[in-house]
Amino acid sequence: MSLINILPTVLSLALLFTTSTHAATFDVVNRCSYTVWAAASPGGGRRLDRGQTWTFNVAQGTKMARIWGRTNCKFDANGQGRCETGDCTGGLVCKGWGTPPNTLAEYALNQFNNRDFIDISLVDGFNIPMDFSPTTGACRGIRCAADINGQCPAQLKAPGGCNNPCTVFKTNEYCCTNGQGSCGPTTFSKFFKNRCPDAYSYPQDDPTSTFTCPGGTNYRVTFCP
Repeated sequence: MSLINILPTVLSLALLFTTSTHAATFDVVNRCSYTVWAAASPGGGRRLDRGQTWTFNVAQGTKMARIWGRTNCKFDANGQGRCETGDCTGGLVCKGWGTPPNTLAEYALNQFNNRDFIDISLVDGFNIPMDFSPTTGACRGIRCAADINGQCPAQLKAPGGCNNPCTVFKTNEYCCTNGQGSCGPTTFSKFFKNRCPDAYSYPQDDPTSTFTCPGGTNYRVTFCP
């Protein structure tokens, strides 16, 4: 998760700065021409046919949270099954992270200086175009809507999506496993960054990829904006 790279350095005093007790409202909208099985942690999961919206609330103070979409899913009457991309624990209602490749909307609510931290991350790869924008509050939205699946390098192609090189090669060059500052941009990360400048392209891509909004802001995540 991308936010994990910077938030521990600024969130150690988070509880001291958290003043709002109101939940943030998230609207997850599917504008794709196909069904998306939305997933959220916290939040669970929901099938979204074209044009449908899923609305849920998240408590202020929540950190290291994410929303993503799953594709080509098949679930039985008990909500058990699998998805081609973004699968989480084999269930409609997610109880963990999704399986790469999956485009991620990540957030931490009402943290340092009463700010929300938000990002779109491609560190787990890409499967669905996404917009992550405030519906209240004075801050900008972020977007990754390029045809990354269609342009994906051959080495990174996956059924239904495009892997991040860390998923494929599992080396420090791409995964930054040796700590802060241990890796930098690569040819593969630049492929993602050039197409989605707002999004994380590798784990230490913090300066151009993390954005803030006032605590108490509500949000909309749109698939295929």
